[in-house]
Order: sequence, then C-alpha cells, then structure tokens
Amino acid sequence: MSDPASPGGLFVSLRRLLATVLEMALVRLDLLSTELEIEKQRFLAGLMFGVAALLLLAVGAVLACGFVILLLWDGYRLPALGLLALIFFGCGVWLMRSAQARLRSPGGLFSASVAELRRDQSDLAPRT
Repeated sequence: MSDPASPGGLFVSLRRLLATVLEMALVRLDLLSTELEIEKQRFLAGLMFGVAALLLLAVGAVLACGFVILLLWDGYRLPALGLLALIFFGCGVWLMRSAQARLRSPGGLFSASVAELRRDQSDLAPRT
C-alpha cells in the first residue's frame, strides 16, 4: 500500500518540483523586467535633464562670451576670444574623457536579479 506521507508518488513530486522551479523562474523574470523598466525610466529622465542642461549651458556660454568680448572690445577682444575658445575647448576635452570613463566602467544593471539568482543557487546547492 502507498505511504500516507507521500500521496501520489514520484510523478507528483516531480510535478511539484517543476511547478516550484517554474514559479521561481517567473518571479525572477518579473524582477528582471521591473529592474529593466526602472533603468529605462532613469536613463530617459537623465537624458532629458542632460539635454535641457546642455541647452541652457550653451545659451549661457554664448551670452557670457558676448559679454566678455563686448567688455574688452577696445583693446583686448582678440585675446579674450582666444582665451574663451581655449577654455571651452579644454572643458569639452575634459567632459569627453569623463564620459568615456563612465561608459567604460561596469554598471549595476540587474544587480538585484543577479543577487537573487545567486541566493537561489546557494539555497539549492547540496549541503556537505
């Protein structure tokens, strides 16, 4: 006769195990999609703020250059123009290198999903 502690036998246990694995996979995929959506929103918000900041900085830089050149119109307009061009060129090179360094550094995309999967892996690993 069958044991009351294990009704249904091996196939029922395998079916439960498969259902559990499937449920874990679905939870991890939900977490992954949520993280992807959050990263997408963060990226788009950063992009919008960045574009607005660049626009405002460009207008401010043009106005500041015009002010300095008009202020020094009588005798120093060419050196002022050259100095302002060097300052903007130097800042542009610095920002380009900074952007390259940021793009080369590894990001934390899907870090919560990876941590959960590692935790699952350690939980499912055989105990010694």
